[in-house]
Amino acid sequence: MFGIGPTELIVILVIALIVIGPKKLPEIAKVLGKTFAEFKRATEEIKNSVKDDIEKTTGTLTELSKEVKASINQQPQTPPAEEKKKDT
Repeated sequence: MFGIGPTELIVILVIALIVIGPKKLPEIAKVLGKTFAEFKRATEEIKNSVKDDIEKTTGTLTELSKEVKASINQQPQTPPAEEKKKDT
C-alpha cells in the first residue's frame, strides 16, 4: 500500500492519534475512506472512458484501412513499362 510497511503505518496511526485525538480520529478516517473511494470510482470511470474511446478509434481506423485497401485494389494497375512510356 503506497510502499508503506506495517511498521510505518503503525507509527503514522500513533502520531495521528496523538495529534488529532481519539474522538476525532474515527470521523477523519471515515471522511478519508469516503474520499479515497470516490477518487477510486472517478479514476475507474476515466479509465473506462479512455478505453472506450480507444476501442472506437481502433474500430474506425480498421474500417478506414479496409476502405483504403479496397479502393487501391479497385484502381486499374498499369504495368511498369506503360508508366515509363508515359513519363517520356
